[in-house]
Amino acid sequence: MSAELNFEELVNRYYRDLYRFGLSLTQSEADAADLTQQTFYIWAKKGHQLREEGNAKRWLLTTLHREFLQQRRRRKRFTEEPLEDAIEQIYSINDISRTDLQTLLDCLNDIHENYRAALVLYYLEDLTYKEIAEVLEIPLGTVQSRIARGKSQLGQLLNGGRKRQERRVG
Repeated sequence: MSAELNFEELVNRYYRDLYRFGLSLTQSEADAADLTQQTFYIWAKKGHQLREEGNAKRWLLTTLHREFLQQRRRRKRFTEEPLEDAIEQIYSINDISRTDLQTLLDCLNDIHENYRAALVLYYLEDLTYKEIAEVLEIPLGTVQSRIARGKSQLGQLLNGGRKRQERRVG
């Protein structure tokens, strides 16, 4: 690993992306922060093994996802917490209202975790299908189907929400 990328630079560069991904998985600010911290702790112990600096983000995202799965297995149950308190910490989105953002987050919460993880990595982290496959450690075809199914579920939820609101108004 190049000396150019020290630990502090790595944290400054990737903390927000890791936190956002952790938040999408855990749906809890505290758990996302813990997961992100644990990921950087693992980096401090094992990051020197990475041969190419350009793969650091992918390595970190993969590590965070593995940690999430391990923690979930240990707990033997997944607690759902609303993302309402996290809206302020989520990156700023141009040209989207607070109501639209809340609706999108609510719909993402209703999507199965497998689909949600793939969608977040694709749309929010701008990873390619191949990179998502590596991060989630699943075949490329599975990534493609999860994104397609996730988009379909998201579309149904968003359209269903609009139809419900229209019925209430009318």
